[in-house]
Amino acid sequence: MSRVCELTGKRAMVGNNVSHAMNKTKRKFDVNLKKKRFYLPEEDKWITLKVSTSALKNINKKGIEAVVKEARQKGFLNK
Repeated sequence: MSRVCELTGKRAMVGNNVSHAMNKTKRKFDVNLKKKRFYLPEEDKWITLKVSTSALKNINKKGIEAVVKEARQKGFLNK
């Protein structure tokens, strides 16, 4: 499975390593993903999601129900 956040759709970015002599080589900025279980009281079930740490901050702020609803509307979450 690819390294993509299931709630926000964040994925790896591409950039450059830049040395002191300004030599540039390609590199990849991976997303900081965590595998986490969440309980959805409205559906009365547990779901396991691969989420970025920034998505975890959104969940703490807005609540899991609101974030999951928003992700389903945007088409990121199919569970």
